[in-house]
Amino acid sequence: MFTGRMKMADMIASNYDLILMLPRFGIPLGFGDKSVKEVCRECGVDDNFFLTVCNIYTFDDFQPDDEELAAIDRRMVAEHLRASHRYYIDERLPHLQHHLDHIVEHVGDQSATILKKYFADYCREVRDHVRREERNLIQMIESLDDSESRSRAVTEHYQKSHDNIKDKLSDLTQIIYKYIPGERLNEEMMELVFDILQLSRDLEKHAAIEEMLLLPPEEYALSEREQEVLELVAQGLSSKEIAQRLSIAVNTVNTHRKSITRKTGIKSVAGLAVYAMLKKN
Repeated sequence: MFTGRMKMADMIASNYDLILMLPRFGIPLGFGDKSVKEVCRECGVDDNFFLTVCNIYTFDDFQPDDEELAAIDRRMVAEHLRASHRYYIDERLPHLQHHLDHIVEHVGDQSATILKKYFADYCREVRDHVRREERNLIQMIESLDDSESRSRAVTEHYQKSHDNIKDKLSDLTQIIYKYIPGERLNEEMMELVFDILQLSRDLEKHAAIEEMLLLPPEEYALSEREQEVLELVAQGLSSKEIAQRLSIAVNTVNTHRKSITRKTGIKSVAGLAVYAMLKKN
């Protein structure tokens, strides 16, 4: 796991996606050989919170301990969520839109036009999701002082209204793979797919940060979809078979499986089968 004594450059080199974290914390490039702790101190960033986010973002099996969670001011979490929202809405979605507009313009195929409409609907869904979080979840975090009340209220809101917007993004890549002709703009389409996959990973980690830092461990519940996947895993189905059964992408199934493992702490299929049986009883 990452520590404050590591050089910032070494930490970034171990996971290049962490470059996307730096502007959300107001950390510029050009930090030389300074340690993570030194860079954070110079930029006025809480190094423990920064490291916790980077560890969650990098390691699928990372789980902050009680001491780490107790040291995190929930208002820092709220500001980080806002910064992530700005990144998605102001930078990544317009970047993807630019690629799609260019592809539709030059391919001139009806399937590309349909794809553009699908993406427009997706963008609206993401913006609606962000508005709900800004209006409800984040304001709730900032306004509640009592930790027990905060945990209970956040859990209730999260479980009722936190939509899984990663599924549609995964479906978008499948549509591009299979149905958009790429003879003329194959390189740009490959770049588009790469950018979509990167955003999908980012959204997955964004959800993990919310879950780990806002929800109390005893209420770290599986979503309805994760429960469905768990039961099918327990029946011995492969990710491909589960995807066919639930009419979702294989990548989406694998994302749910990672989330199930993270929440339960159980990695083996046999262990998950036992866990699924115990939950039913």
